[in-house]
Amino acid sequence: MDRSQRDGIVFTLIPGLGRRKCHALLRQFGSVSRVLDLSAQALAELGLSNAVCQAVTAYRQGVFAAEYLQRVSDWLFDPEHHVILWEDDDYPPLLRSIPDPPLILYVRGNTDCLYQPQLAIVGSRHASRGGLENTRRFAGALSKAGFVITSGLALGIDGQAHQAAVDSRRPTVAVLGCGVDVVYPRRHSHLAEQILLHQGALVSEFALGTVPLSYNFPQRNRIISGLSAGVLVVEAALRSGSLITARQALEQGREVFALPSTLNNPQGHGCHALIREGATLVETTAHIIEPLSSILGCYALEDSDAALPETRRTEAVSGLDTELQALLILVGYEVTPLDYLVEQSGLPAGDIMAKLVGLELQGLIENRPDGYLRL
Repeated sequence: MDRSQRDGIVFTLIPGLGRRKCHALLRQFGSVSRVLDLSAQALAELGLSNAVCQAVTAYRQGVFAAEYLQRVSDWLFDPEHHVILWEDDDYPPLLRSIPDPPLILYVRGNTDCLYQPQLAIVGSRHASRGGLENTRRFAGALSKAGFVITSGLALGIDGQAHQAAVDSRRPTVAVLGCGVDVVYPRRHSHLAEQILLHQGALVSEFALGTVPLSYNFPQRNRIISGLSAGVLVVEAALRSGSLITARQALEQGREVFALPSTLNNPQGHGCHALIREGATLVETTAHIIEPLSSILGCYALEDSDAALPETRRTEAVSGLDTELQALLILVGYEVTPLDYLVEQSGLPAGDIMAKLVGLELQGLIENRPDGYLRL
């Protein structure tokens, strides 16, 4: 590592020196190295604490963060490992424009995808099957349209968005709330490897070895939206980290899109709130691609995989026999109890259960704990 890299890394490690103060110092002095060259007295005159002054002095003496700098140097020996500093020319330009951009990005994988058009897809960790299916369809189609799908590698919607991009053999970016060398959740370790295999990237502003603490994730969310031209929220409860991402996106001047959900799905109430607040209601990928088409290399109209699967479902319904069609009509877009279906159809419960399984396998209904939901 050269001096500018060492200085940039150390600047993010100094205790008591937050991002906003760091950016204020950079605006005043122009570079990290100039700040770190200031005497202890000059630093104190800027209103910096004794802890900051002592850390800078210790760094100049080769004491502060020496072991960590060696660790990063060893980590960077792998050609797939990168450190991008705020001062670097190759810092992602969209991210640089947000109010509080990270001072450093640790990256595993292909940095090229950080400069391609990105769309964030976020949502509930406890997503419904319908939500996961919509995520798979939208993420796959938007990947093929030219967007790099960006998300947080969390369970539920995030993981499904990454998986859809991987299945399409397209790059995807996972922004972590821990060190880039710490994959969280652990069950997504294989997914993380697949992301790297398909020319994607794992990104974090947190130091190597940082464990996933709860307060890291809201901070991580601003990077997800900051890297992206827009944010699609698939499912989100009213109190959800996905809504934090969406509102940060609005503050950053990004487009926000939301998929509507059924009224009885608590994981969709956050999307409805966003739509009331002005987010774009999305039914097909065209609703996303059209307003963002100027950032794509070509204009991509929705194809057969890009829309919600209403046409395919209509074809499937028309192919059902009379009894199945009659049963499907009884299943509402809000959860319908089995007892109601037995009462209204006049069929034995065993016969109805067999028919419901068939409808579920065709993707026409979803089995919920308290009944069935028409998709």
